[in-house]
Amino acid sequence: MPEIHQSRRELARRRVAALGADAALITAGVNVRYLTGLASSNAALLLPSDGEPLLATDSRYAGTAARDCPDLPLLVEREAELALAREALRRRMPALAFEAQEVTVERHQALAGLGDGALRLVPLGRVVEDLRMVKDEAELELLAKACAITGEAFLAVLGSIRPGVTERECAIALERAMIDLGAEAPAFDSIVASGPNGAIPHHVPGTRAFEPGDLVTIDCGARFGGYHADMTRTVAVGEPAGWQREIHEVTREAQAAGIAAARPGADVGDVDAAARDRIAAAGYGENFSHGLGHGVGLQVHEAPTIGYGRTGTLRERVPITIEPGVYLPGLGGVRIEDTLVVRAGAGAAGPAQPLTTITRELLVL
Repeated sequence: MPEIHQSRRELARRRVAALGADAALITAGVNVRYLTGLASSNAALLLPSDGEPLLATDSRYAGTAARDCPDLPLLVEREAELALAREALRRRMPALAFEAQEVTVERHQALAGLGDGALRLVPLGRVVEDLRMVKDEAELELLAKACAITGEAFLAVLGSIRPGVTERECAIALERAMIDLGAEAPAFDSIVASGPNGAIPHHVPGTRAFEPGDLVTIDCGARFGGYHADMTRTVAVGEPAGWQREIHEVTREAQAAGIAAARPGADVGDVDAAARDRIAAAGYGENFSHGLGHGVGLQVHEAPTIGYGRTGTLRERVPITIEPGVYLPGLGGVRIEDTLVVRAGAGAAGPAQPLTTITRELLVL
């Protein structure tokens, strides 16, 4: 899709020009991929404010770059970013913007030392990350496929959630199902947290076996075409106790309130509050300690962040998660999470388009 990447580079180029820089050196791998189409562990892009861009990578990825980025001139060098910085000097572009959030102090020193300090390095800021936040329809199709695989894999392993099966066994079966259904890989290490472990939001699946009366929280996602899905459901092993049904219903209602608030132009703090206030009103305010959600795309956690004290507004075609939870130490917990796309206008399901569609009702297994 050279045209899509060319269009993205043009948007980024305008931001570089607005900074007053001669060029930008893009070194974050995910940002290089977004602007060029090249997925690589060692690549960089020189993006002039006026002039032809130049992609650099080493010989391991030269063939891939030639195939996937036919519209870009290619420089094959092991030290890609230094080679491009030298090219900037050769082209008499000394004001070079760099990705300060990604470049280490050591690498900055190496860049600053080129040409006896002839480069004037200026922070680019999160220009590419900001562009990545709003997805085009092709990106949303890839994300929707990742979410569909996630849901199918979740349904495929429900039968294995029974007494005697361990958290780790369930997580392995889930990730194997994702691959079998067409995922490139899991989007992240799956979380399977049973019984008291459910009170730990990012519990690592271990050898604990499911027991009757457990709540089991499963946080999972598939990666497809580079795009990451993210979904969480909490299920019950056997008939749940009253307190378990209560915290599940509180969480479900809080998530619905958060989803209803997720409209174009909404303040991210207000979206968080819509869900958080429901949990606090039910008496569990101290048991929901993390943010309400985040953006997803080429990374499983990307802008925007939806949380207490966060600033910014939602925009149309921004995929986000809404994931409230209630965690009771020593007892267990509930989290319900969906990946959705912020859209203008309201439909039958609300203002946001759900990409993960597994029921949010408590499943009793």
